[in-house]
Amino acid sequence: MPIVLKKPEELVLLREAGRIVARCHEALREAVRPGVSTWELDQIAAKVLAKHGAKAAFLGYPPNSAHPFPATITASINNEIIHGIPRKDRILKEGDIISLDVGAIYKGYVGDAAFSMGVGKISSEAQRLLDVTEQALYEGIKAARKENTTADIAKAIQRYVEKHGYSVVREYSGHGVGRSLHEDPSVPNWWPKGRKIRATPLKVGMTLAIEPMVNIGKPHTKMLDDHWTVITADGSLSAHHEHSVAITDGEALILTVL
Repeated sequence: MPIVLKKPEELVLLREAGRIVARCHEALREAVRPGVSTWELDQIAAKVLAKHGAKAAFLGYPPNSAHPFPATITASINNEIIHGIPRKDRILKEGDIISLDVGAIYKGYVGDAAFSMGVGKISSEAQRLLDVTEQALYEGIKAARKENTTADIAKAIQRYVEKHGYSVVREYSGHGVGRSLHEDPSVPNWWPKGRKIRATPLKVGMTLAIEPMVNIGKPHTKMLDDHWTVITADGSLSAHHEHSVAITDGEALILTVL
């Protein structure tokens, strides 16, 4: 599919969709604590979306699928990397880490962002993973400039993560975002050495979801039988941070903040 460059009036709507996602994040951060179920978190996000006139981008996605996603948000705990399905019997415990991903559709435009955080008191190792993953996102965002390519984003993320002794998930990547949840181009979080893979030049008006997924252990993944939840193959902890951004004449504009 051709890459769609957004007009200024479209960026206004994408920015508002992003603010709604950020409001969901704010409510979820306040709600995360031991004893709360991921289903309860899902209900909180659904109420915030409804309050602001938005719809859940993930619910029922993809359309016409044999296994459409059954919830408003994804909630992935500990060794779950992405796409965890909220459930009433999935109860947060002291020391867990949780990754929460929210997508909002507002007036036909999508905001998409995720964060990871600890539940109560967590280990120093888990906190370091959270910190490295979040900073890896900002390293990728710093590289999201019009004179660069998607390879520059990927290399910036990979370099930062591997410098700290962690691994970057390779099977899943960021993506374009706009009128659809997933648009071109793909935005990888790593870049293979010695292989000729075409990088996409970044242009003003492109809107991207940049989302490093970082494992303490190896980068390999497994899919659970629910057709959605992706876990680390070696059982190690994983974290996920994401923002939607717009390419400008200067630094990338982060769309999914208040």
